[in-house]
Amino acid sequence: MELRKYNLFFLYQETFALTKRLFIQLKRRPSTLFAGILQPIIWLFLFGALFSNAPKDFLPGVDSYGNFLGAGLIVFTAFSGALNSGLPLMFDREFGFLNRLLVAPLSTRLSIVLSSFLYITILSFVQSILIMLVSFLLGYGFPNFLGLGIVFTTLILLVLFVTSISLCLAFILPGHIELIALIFVINLPLLFASTALAPISFMPNWLGWIASFNPLTFAIEPIRTAYATQVNLDLVALNAPYGDLTCRNCISLLFLLTISSLVLIRPLLNKKLN
Repeated sequence: MELRKYNLFFLYQETFALTKRLFIQLKRRPSTLFAGILQPIIWLFLFGALFSNAPKDFLPGVDSYGNFLGAGLIVFTAFSGALNSGLPLMFDREFGFLNRLLVAPLSTRLSIVLSSFLYITILSFVQSILIMLVSFLLGYGFPNFLGLGIVFTTLILLVLFVTSISLCLAFILPGHIELIALIFVINLPLLFASTALAPISFMPNWLGWIASFNPLTFAIEPIRTAYATQVNLDLVALNAPYGDLTCRNCISLLFLLTISSLVLIRPLLNKKLN
């Protein structure tokens, strides 16, 4: 029992130190944080104004396009941050710092991975809260206590899912140029092939099917439901071509995807970190 407490203490200490290092890097390059906040806010202003006169039947369950768009931007911000989470690890690989960590007397190398998860989760929460506050100031509402629980639970699952994939790519791809190129290739297509900007009912049939299987959609719809006046996990959140999914269904699917990704990348992480 004492040995277990001893190991947990050092795991906490190492994870805290490595997470602090990532925040120091962010402090030295604050443009990363500002860009991650500024871009969705600009989108909220521009797209909100562009589609302000959209017909009511185009926006199921919301009063304005700004209400509809807010959830999509919260998810896209967290998704983009998590997708980029492999870059610090990739740079550590290229500049030799990862090798120093691997030969250091760490109690467990799990702290290297946990620090990335913790850093991106905190960063996503900060960015999402700021976006929600701006959305509130624009008159698009704010989730109640239960709604906030749904928002943060969904974001944690999405960040874990995408970060695990990004860290995996950081070990597989030869360099940061390839990783950045892949991020650019998949970032916006995944956004447009989700319900972030338009409901499935507005999409062509083939795109509606793609969007209904997109993990971003499973994150967007529960957050959109969290803005409802009466939040209920059993409310229908997604009218997919294959059937209706409740808020609980969407979160459960996202949970399964997250667990599956963590299980699948474990052998690779064990191989690369040991």
